[in-house]
Amino acid sequence: MLLAEEPMHGYQLMQAIADRSDGRWTPSPGAIYPTINQLEDEGLVTVTAEAGRKLVTLTGAGREYVEGRRETSIDPFAPFASTGAGADLRGLLDELASATRQVARTGSEEQRTAAAKILAEARRALYLLLADAPLIPEPPKDPEA
Repeated sequence: MLLAEEPMHGYQLMQAIADRSDGRWTPSPGAIYPTINQLEDEGLVTVTAEAGRKLVTLTGAGREYVEGRRETSIDPFAPFASTGAGADLRGLLDELASATRQVARTGSEEQRTAAAKILAEARRALYLLLADAPLIPEPPKDPEA
């Protein structure tokens, strides 16, 4: 899809993917270059050396492949599109993971134990949220009231 817009070098492809996914998906060279090689083997792209870098360009067959699937293919970047005013759960999860790593590295045994309880409760609360269950258990009703 990206190569249909313009020929790119491998690094440009990695950067374009990172940009379109708001930094949430950044493929490594170990993912990009084997994919380029496979596309070249399939005759969908050509790779030419340009100023010491390899420029990847769609072939005629590659353009036909992209165009033939434009109506039925799912945009791989759609899940990363901003959904508006909702909370940035991925960002919050990244922050939580960072704090968890810090506690794991430098926290005392008591702090790590407390962190494990907090994380287990957060997981439980999220599943309750999906089940439309109350997040805080209601106290039992007094049968004599």
